[in-house]
Amino acid sequence: MAHARRKFWDAHERTKGSVAQHALERIAALYRIEDTIRSRSSDQRLRVRGEHTAPLMADLRTWLEAMLPRIPGRSDTAAAIRYALARWDALTLILRDGRACIDNSAAERAIRPVTLGRRNWTFAGSDAGGQRAAAIYSLIETAKINGFDPEDYLRHVIKCIADHPVNRVAELLPWNRPDTRLRLDQRRAA
Repeated sequence: MAHARRKFWDAHERTKGSVAQHALERIAALYRIEDTIRSRSSDQRLRVRGEHTAPLMADLRTWLEAMLPRIPGRSDTAAAIRYALARWDALTLILRDGRACIDNSAAERAIRPVTLGRRNWTFAGSDAGGQRAAAIYSLIETAKINGFDPEDYLRHVIKCIADHPVNRVAELLPWNRPDTRLRLDQRRAA
Protein backbone atom coordinates (compact mmCIF):
# COMPACT_ATOMS: atom_id res chain seq x y z
CA MET A 1 0.00 0.00 0.00
CA ALA A 2 2.90 2.37 0.68
CA HIS A 3 3.97 2.11 -2.96
CA ALA A 4 0.43 2.69 -4.25
CA ARG A 5 0.08 5.63 -1.88
CA ARG A 6 3.39 7.03 -3.11
CA LYS A 7 2.14 7.04 -6.71
CA PHE A 8 -0.88 9.14 -5.68
CA TRP A 9 1.36 11.39 -3.55
CA ASP A 10 3.66 12.06 -6.50
CA ALA A 11 0.68 12.76 -8.78
CA HIS A 12 -0.79 15.15 -6.23
CA GLU A 13 2.54 16.94 -5.76
CA ARG A 14 2.84 17.50 -9.51
CA THR A 15 -0.74 18.49 -10.29
CA LYS A 16 -2.47 19.31 -6.99
CA GLY A 17 -5.38 17.34 -8.48
CA SER A 18 -8.44 16.55 -6.42
CA VAL A 19 -8.64 12.91 -7.60
CA ALA A 20 -5.16 12.13 -6.27
CA GLN A 21 -5.91 14.03 -3.07
CA HIS A 22 -9.13 12.10 -2.60
CA ALA A 23 -7.26 8.80 -3.12
CA LEU A 24 -4.73 9.86 -0.47
CA GLU A 25 -7.54 10.60 1.97
CA ARG A 26 -9.09 7.18 1.37
CA ILE A 27 -5.75 5.46 1.88
CA ALA A 28 -5.15 7.49 5.05
CA ALA A 29 -8.41 6.10 6.46
CA LEU A 30 -7.05 2.57 5.93
CA TYR A 31 -3.83 3.44 7.76
CA ARG A 32 -5.80 4.93 10.67
CA ILE A 33 -7.53 1.58 11.14
CA GLU A 34 -4.17 -0.19 11.05
CA ASP A 35 -2.83 2.18 13.70
CA THR A 36 -5.56 1.05 16.09
CA ILE A 37 -4.87 -2.69 15.64
CA ARG A 38 -1.09 -2.80 15.26
CA SER A 39 -0.33 -4.63 18.53
CA ARG A 40 -3.32 -7.00 18.45
CA SER A 41 -3.29 -10.69 17.58
CA SER A 42 -3.69 -11.75 13.97
CA ASP A 43 -7.21 -13.06 14.65
CA GLN A 44 -8.27 -9.74 16.17
CA ARG A 45 -6.68 -7.80 13.31
CA LEU A 46 -8.48 -9.93 10.74
CA ARG A 47 -11.81 -9.44 12.51
CA VAL A 48 -11.41 -5.64 12.67
CA ARG A 49 -10.26 -5.51 9.06
CA GLY A 50 -13.27 -7.54 7.96
CA GLU A 51 -15.58 -5.18 9.79
CA HIS A 52 -13.94 -1.82 9.04
CA THR A 53 -11.27 -2.13 6.33
CA ALA A 54 -13.08 -4.41 3.86
CA PRO A 55 -15.91 -1.95 3.14
CA LEU A 56 -13.40 0.90 2.67
CA MET A 57 -11.29 -1.23 0.32
CA ALA A 58 -14.38 -2.21 -1.71
CA ASP A 59 -15.40 1.45 -1.95
CA LEU A 60 -11.85 2.42 -2.93
CA ARG A 61 -11.76 -0.09 -5.77
CA THR A 62 -15.17 0.97 -7.05
CA TRP A 63 -14.14 4.62 -6.88
CA LEU A 64 -10.80 3.99 -8.65
CA GLU A 65 -12.53 2.09 -11.45
CA ALA A 66 -15.06 4.92 -11.83
CA MET A 67 -12.38 7.64 -11.87
CA LEU A 68 -10.04 6.01 -14.39
CA PRO A 69 -12.15 6.72 -17.52
CA ARG A 70 -12.85 10.29 -16.35
CA ILE A 71 -9.24 11.49 -16.30
CA PRO A 72 -6.61 11.73 -19.06
CA GLY A 73 -5.10 8.31 -19.68
CA ARG A 74 -1.53 9.60 -19.73
CA SER A 75 -1.79 11.55 -16.50
CA ASP A 76 0.17 10.65 -13.37
CA THR A 77 -3.11 10.11 -11.54
CA ALA A 78 -4.28 7.60 -14.16
CA ALA A 79 -0.95 5.80 -13.85
CA ALA A 80 -1.38 5.70 -10.06
CA ILE A 81 -4.88 4.25 -10.43
CA ARG A 82 -3.69 1.60 -12.91
CA TYR A 83 -0.81 0.74 -10.56
CA ALA A 84 -3.19 0.20 -7.63
CA LEU A 85 -5.74 -1.80 -9.62
CA ALA A 86 -3.05 -4.02 -11.15
CA ARG A 87 -1.86 -4.91 -7.63
CA TRP A 88 -5.28 -5.19 -6.01
CA ASP A 89 -4.80 -8.79 -4.91
CA ALA A 90 -1.63 -7.83 -3.03
CA LEU A 91 -3.21 -4.67 -1.61
CA THR A 92 -6.11 -6.69 -0.18
CA LEU A 93 -3.98 -9.44 1.37
CA ILE A 94 -4.63 -7.82 4.75
CA LEU A 95 -8.29 -8.81 4.38
CA ARG A 96 -7.35 -12.50 4.05
CA ASP A 97 -4.42 -12.82 6.45
CA GLY A 98 -4.34 -11.19 9.87
CA ARG A 99 -0.56 -11.62 10.04
CA ALA A 100 -0.03 -9.37 7.02
CA CYS A 101 0.79 -5.70 7.39
CA ILE A 102 -0.77 -2.98 5.27
CA ASP A 103 2.63 -2.35 3.69
CA ASN A 104 6.16 -3.71 3.69
CA SER A 105 7.84 -0.52 4.89
CA ALA A 106 9.32 -2.19 7.99
CA ALA A 107 11.03 -4.84 5.85
CA GLU A 108 12.29 -2.22 3.43
CA ARG A 109 13.73 -0.15 6.27
CA ALA A 110 15.46 -3.26 7.63
CA ILE A 111 17.25 -3.98 4.34
CA ARG A 112 18.01 -0.34 3.59
CA PRO A 113 21.63 -0.48 4.87
CA VAL A 114 22.35 -3.47 2.63
CA THR A 115 20.69 -1.82 -0.34
CA LEU A 116 22.57 1.44 0.16
CA GLY A 117 25.87 -0.41 0.42
CA ARG A 118 25.18 -2.71 -2.52
CA ARG A 119 27.90 -1.19 -4.68
CA ASN A 120 30.40 -1.74 -1.88
CA TRP A 121 29.46 -5.41 -1.68
CA THR A 122 29.86 -6.06 -5.39
CA PHE A 123 33.44 -7.13 -4.87
CA ALA A 124 33.20 -9.38 -1.81
CA GLY A 125 36.30 -11.23 -3.01
CA SER A 126 34.55 -14.44 -3.99
CA ASP A 127 31.21 -16.20 -3.91
CA ALA A 128 32.12 -17.59 -0.49
CA GLY A 129 32.89 -14.06 0.72
CA GLY A 130 29.49 -12.91 -0.49
CA GLN A 131 27.79 -15.80 1.30
CA ARG A 132 29.63 -14.98 4.51
CA ALA A 133 28.64 -11.31 4.23
CA ALA A 134 25.01 -12.35 3.72
CA ALA A 135 25.19 -14.59 6.81
CA ILE A 136 26.60 -11.75 8.91
CA TYR A 137 23.91 -9.35 7.69
CA SER A 138 21.25 -11.93 8.53
CA LEU A 139 22.65 -12.33 12.04
CA ILE A 140 22.82 -8.57 12.56
CA GLU A 141 19.23 -7.99 11.45
CA THR A 142 17.99 -11.00 13.44
CA ALA A 143 19.73 -9.64 16.52
CA LYS A 144 18.01 -6.28 16.00
CA ILE A 145 14.60 -7.91 15.59
CA ASN A 146 15.14 -9.82 18.83
CA GLY A 147 16.04 -6.63 20.70
CA PHE A 148 19.81 -7.09 20.93
CA ASP A 149 22.50 -4.59 20.20
CA PRO A 150 24.12 -6.31 17.18
CA GLU A 151 27.65 -5.46 18.30
CA ASP A 152 27.07 -6.89 21.79
CA TYR A 153 25.41 -9.98 20.33
CA LEU A 154 28.27 -10.64 17.88
CA ARG A 155 30.83 -9.99 20.62
CA HIS A 156 29.08 -12.64 22.77
CA VAL A 157 28.99 -15.17 19.91
CA ILE A 158 32.63 -14.63 18.96
CA LYS A 159 33.66 -14.99 22.61
CA CYS A 160 32.04 -18.39 23.06
CA ILE A 161 31.88 -19.98 19.60
CA ALA A 162 35.38 -21.46 19.70
CA ASP A 163 34.50 -23.64 22.70
CA HIS A 164 30.91 -24.32 21.63
CA PRO A 165 30.07 -27.76 20.19
CA VAL A 166 29.55 -27.50 16.43
CA ASN A 167 26.43 -29.68 16.57
CA ARG A 168 24.83 -27.14 18.99
CA VAL A 169 25.67 -23.91 17.15
CA ALA A 170 21.93 -23.14 16.81
CA GLU A 171 21.95 -22.41 20.56
CA LEU A 172 23.87 -19.22 19.76
CA LEU A 173 21.17 -17.79 17.48
CA PRO A 174 19.47 -14.72 18.92
CA TRP A 175 16.04 -16.31 19.49
CA ASN A 176 17.65 -19.17 21.41
CA ARG A 177 19.29 -16.95 24.01
CA PRO A 178 17.59 -17.44 27.40
CA ASP A 179 16.78 -13.74 27.82
CA THR A 180 15.15 -13.66 24.37
CA ARG A 181 13.03 -16.73 25.14
CA LEU A 182 11.90 -15.04 28.36
CA ARG A 183 10.84 -11.88 26.47
CA LEU A 184 9.06 -13.92 23.78
CA ASP A 185 7.22 -15.97 26.43
CA GLN A 186 6.14 -12.76 28.17
CA ARG A 187 4.81 -11.35 24.86
CA ARG A 188 2.81 -14.53 24.21
CA ALA A 189 1.31 -14.39 27.70
CA ALA A 190 0.25 -10.74 27.27
